[in-house]
Amino acid sequence: MTRTHCPYCALQCAMHVEPAPGGRWATRPADFPVNRGGLCRKGWTAAELLTHPDRLTAPLLRTGRGGRLRPVDWDTALDHVAGRLRALRAEHGPDAAAVFGSGGLTNEKSYLLGKFARLALGTSRIDYNGRFCMSSAAAAGNRAFGLDRGLPFPVTDLAGAEAVLLAGANPAETMPPLMGHLSAPRLIVVDPRRTATARAALDAGGLHLAPRPGTDTALALGLLHAARVQGLLDEDYIARRTTGFEAAWAQAVPWWPEHTEQVTGVPAHLVREAARTLGGAAAGRGAHVLTGRGTEQHAKGTDTASAWINLALALGLPGRRGSGYGCLTGQGNGQGGREHGQKADQLPGYRPITDPAARAAVARVWGVDPGELPGPGVSAYELLDSLGTPGGPKALLVFGSNPAVSAPAAARVRDRLAATDLLVVADFVMSETAQAADVVLPVAQWAEEEGTMTNLEGRVLRRRKALDPPPGVRTDLQVIAGLAVRLGRGAREFPADPGEVLAELRAATAGAPADYSGVTPERLEAGEALHWPVPAGDGGPPAPPTPRLFLDRFAHPGGRARFAPVAHRPPAEDPDPDHPLLLTTGRTMGHYQSGAQTRRIGELADAEPGAWVEVHPDTAAEHGLSPAGWARLTSRRGTMLARVRLQSTARRDTVFAPFHYGGDQTANDLTNPALDPVSRMPEFKVAAVRIEPAPPPGPGAERDPARTGRRTTGGPR
Repeated sequence: MTRTHCPYCALQCAMHVEPAPGGRWATRPADFPVNRGGLCRKGWTAAELLTHPDRLTAPLLRTGRGGRLRPVDWDTALDHVAGRLRALRAEHGPDAAAVFGSGGLTNEKSYLLGKFARLALGTSRIDYNGRFCMSSAAAAGNRAFGLDRGLPFPVTDLAGAEAVLLAGANPAETMPPLMGHLSAPRLIVVDPRRTATARAALDAGGLHLAPRPGTDTALALGLLHAARVQGLLDEDYIARRTTGFEAAWAQAVPWWPEHTEQVTGVPAHLVREAARTLGGAAAGRGAHVLTGRGTEQHAKGTDTASAWINLALALGLPGRRGSGYGCLTGQGNGQGGREHGQKADQLPGYRPITDPAARAAVARVWGVDPGELPGPGVSAYELLDSLGTPGGPKALLVFGSNPAVSAPAAARVRDRLAATDLLVVADFVMSETAQAADVVLPVAQWAEEEGTMTNLEGRVLRRRKALDPPPGVRTDLQVIAGLAVRLGRGAREFPADPGEVLAELRAATAGAPADYSGVTPERLEAGEALHWPVPAGDGGPPAPPTPRLFLDRFAHPGGRARFAPVAHRPPAEDPDPDHPLLLTTGRTMGHYQSGAQTRRIGELADAEPGAWVEVHPDTAAEHGLSPAGWARLTSRRGTMLARVRLQSTARRDTVFAPFHYGGDQTANDLTNPALDPVSRMPEFKVAAVRIEPAPPPGPGAERDPARTGRRTTGGPR
């Protein structure tokens, strides 16, 4: 039996992995402050994938565009990749190769992948799928506080609050164990849908505010207006601990509750009641404002997150025990993944890649001249959209991601993946992206390797190995190291041992904003709660970790938080006669991200076998839809098929679809790649669509290749 952590969301619930009958493995919960001895359905079934028949166990190579993927040995696969990378670099320069990482990679993998891109490839073209998750809240947090850590306080603080506002988050389905920490506070849920979280809030006497998609900024401004008019702001806190309030207030002045209602659809009396509830709690036992993807995945997501932070600052919440603002990070290592160098504009430790001092500090650890490090690259969607174009990358290496399903305007992204001269995917199952690859490299899963993860509260965790990977499978670190050596780097520069990589990561982050220099294997093994920053100290005992940030000062020079003056602006596209409805997307209880893993797990796939669209009965009738029938949704970018689910609490102008499915049920074929000017977050949450009846799939049509139970070795590209 091995104690480790769940492979899925950023709660990183503790669990035991142990042998089960028939050569299988099983999980069961372990006691831990975050999950308190509980697991969700995904955690309970996580071990099923360890012995799944779809598991990749040999490298696959496709020679020629019309060829099939065929098994080869590791030397053949890696030699082929390195040879093609060298040739493309010689012809087109170092930016001919690009790297796409993941918020699911361990800290060690994230760190080594960033180093690999910048030293072994010499490319600036590296980004990761976390750009699609937490980037808007991260940008807003840095703008307000001078530092971004998803939750700057432990999850356990939530239970002591009097009220919690959840903007664009549905933890009852996406992070069920978190709800145990939210049972005592009065919940205010901001979501266009009557989600399971919204129902839980209403059942317990809380509030559900259902704004029109794309109007969250207006709602946050309206709540700030209502709070000030009702005398609920913490004027002393604003004067002592912040700057810029008057400029931010000037943007909120026009947003009296009735005006807010006209734009958002949220009744004025609920705006006032929500402000009163939150403000009263702030003056009482405490309150928290938490944001999630629903309010952040917009082309104005940074400003919207800033508007919620402004509300929290005006009520005096951040940097106070028992109160605060936080972002509910999504992916398992979404926090650590954005700290250690796989983001286009960052070096390890949250060091800006444009800062000469930061470049010099990392270059010293890497033993290179700072001038050898490339500058900043482009964001995730811009990177994917430029593949195979003049001046764009000709090769892409993908680790732990499935952008063929998860990227916005996904059909366009699939076209760009097909336009590359070399597509390499490291994965443990044949995802939709791997199916398009020239080379597929089988890598170890979460329970087959060691490493560290950083959960949503900034707590660094030990991932322990429970079993060996199947013969023929390597770890991502071994893959990176093997390619680096073939590209001319020294073996000592790219160790494949996670302990050695962690030691180097500690040195590379010493003195950085996300300082991990005091994160030692001994402290992790002892179970110490290490919330970063964790400085090593100066020769004496190690410095204490930092479970609660900002209690004394914020990270800006002068120690004050900064209000950001932000205004409401409409979504990137509006409905028209051809696309009269708004589509918003999200997650369901049983599946995770693009579903490449969870759609292969029997219990989860049986519960949610295919895509569905939630529609108000009146909207369904207007568009000729039948209950449980099939519908075709069409945006300006593509189409998808989904079964109809009628929901009487849905907004009549809005439909919802989950994004976990591929093929003709890919919701992201519809979503809008319009980008936030600061975070470069795409507008996943608002797309204008039309909906119409569709015939059911033909007899025997396979809706989801992930459910075949057969090992796939490739097909025509």
